[in-house]
Amino acid sequence: MPADHPQRSVTSKPPRGSGTSAVEVRRSSRRSRTVSAYREGDRTIVLIPARMSEAEERRWVTVMLDKLAAQESRSILGDSELAERAERLSMQYFDGRARPTSVRWVTNQNTRWGSCTPAEGSIRLSHRLQGMPEYVVDYVLVHELAHLLVPGHGPRFWRLLEAYPKTERARGYLEGVVAADRLPHLPAAREE
Repeated sequence: MPADHPQRSVTSKPPRGSGTSAVEVRRSSRRSRTVSAYREGDRTIVLIPARMSEAEERRWVTVMLDKLAAQESRSILGDSELAERAERLSMQYFDGRARPTSVRWVTNQNTRWGSCTPAEGSIRLSHRLQGMPEYVVDYVLVHELAHLLVPGHGPRFWRLLEAYPKTERARGYLEGVVAADRLPHLPAAREE
C-alpha cells in the first residue's frame, strides 16, 4: 500500500487572540475520526481527516486552538502575573482608568468566577478559571476591572464591556462550564 501523504491546506492567519501567527491544516486519508493539534514554533499544526468539509475544518481549528490555549494556560499565572495582566487589560480597554490595588487568585469562590470590592480596589478570581482559555480569564478580569469604574450591572457597566471583543464568546464558554457541572455524572461505559 502506498504511503499516505497528508494534504496540506494553505497556511492561514488564526482567529484573533489565539496566540499564534499561523495555522496549518493537514488532511490525511488515513485519519478517519480523530483531530489533533500541536505547536511548531509560532505555527499551529491541526491534523484532520481528509473527508472533512471546510465548515467542519473551521470549527475544529477553533476547537483545537481553544484546547491548546487552555493547556498552555495551565502553567498557572501567579498573583503578580495576574496583576500585570489586569494592568495591561485596563490600558487596552479602559485607557488605564481601572486601577486595582490587588489582583489575586482565591480558592473560596465556588459559585462566582470573580469578585471586586471597588472601595478597596481589590479583584479576586476563582481558582476554577485556571486552565481555561486565555480569552475567558481575560473576560473575567475585564469584567471585574469594569466594576472599579461602574459598580453594579446596569447599562453603563455593560457598555464598558462592549470594548472587549470576546465578551459573548467567553460568557458562552462559562455558561457551558456551569451547565456541564449540572449534568448527571453517569458511570463510565464498560467494555465487554
